[in-house]
Amino acid sequence: MYRVLVVDDEPMIRMGLTKLITQADPSVILTETAGNGIEALEAIQQARPDFIFTDIRMPKMDGLELSRQLHEHYGDITVVVVSGYGDFEYAQKCMSYGVKEYLLKPVTKSVVHHTISKLMTERKALLEKQRGYFPLSKLEAWLEQLELAVWHLQMNEIQVRLQEIEEYCQERKLESIQLQDLLGELYAKLIKQLNSRDVYTFERMAGFLKAESGNPGNMFQAFRQAVEQTVQQIRAKRKGNAKEPVEEAKAYIERNLSKDLSLDEVSDMLGLNPSYFSQLFKQLTDETFVHYRIKKRMEMAKKLLAIPHYKITDISFEVGYADHPHFTKTFKKFTGYTPSEYRELLGIE
Repeated sequence: MYRVLVVDDEPMIRMGLTKLITQADPSVILTETAGNGIEALEAIQQARPDFIFTDIRMPKMDGLELSRQLHEHYGDITVVVVSGYGDFEYAQKCMSYGVKEYLLKPVTKSVVHHTISKLMTERKALLEKQRGYFPLSKLEAWLEQLELAVWHLQMNEIQVRLQEIEEYCQERKLESIQLQDLLGELYAKLIKQLNSRDVYTFERMAGFLKAESGNPGNMFQAFRQAVEQTVQQIRAKRKGNAKEPVEEAKAYIERNLSKDLSLDEVSDMLGLNPSYFSQLFKQLTDETFVHYRIKKRMEMAKKLLAIPHYKITDISFEVGYADHPHFTKTFKKFTGYTPSEYRELLGIE
């Protein structure tokens, strides 16, 4: 089935051109219409056409701008311009945007049928040529998007990516062995990417696609289940162990308030990836590592300031501030008082 979108602001012309295109082969052609370029782009979001027949002179967004946007964002859609303006500059501009054909109004039945037949033949040849070929860039893009969605447990995004992969493979009608190799490679690389984060260790499910060989639908289902199982592993690992390293980190910070601990140092002590540890700490404490460390330092400073014989400069060193003015500034920002003012509140001279 070939989808054709007819774009023209004149209802009668739209209706007539739609009828001519459909008559070329009603069994394989499905037509839809739009009144201008904006409506056309909205229609594409709902159902992506194979071919677009568009007028040039239209309100809101004309055919030239539509052709430009299609060229930039929907390069796989073939565009045919149908216009009453036989100006060479229009045709030249359209061709620079990848427009395939330029037809002059009024178009005849024979011209339309010849054009649509030619487009369908070219599209069929292209699909045959692409069958069995899979661009590496597409695989890498899927891998990046899917790995991020899995790691962050974004279930809606995971489903969108899996659906996109399935539809793309179905469109290219891959042989069973090619589909098995592709899904197997994508799954293996997904596990490898997750393991490279150095947080958890994941084992691959061996041979999960071979049992379903010969049935593309079953292979996609097996692939989905493998991805979902990986998601469940992440959930289980985080639920069972997430709090332990954070509690250990908090205790370590409190034991070493006089030291200038860095996030990298603490994460290394725990054996965790710094980026992951930072995210986990924020997720479970609702504050950053740095803010938590400062808060604990200031809480300790308040306790020490309540002891009369402690000098403020000594307290500054005790809570990790060699720069006394910096300690004073931080303490006031945290409590609203300088260390001296805080002691006055406690009745300590």
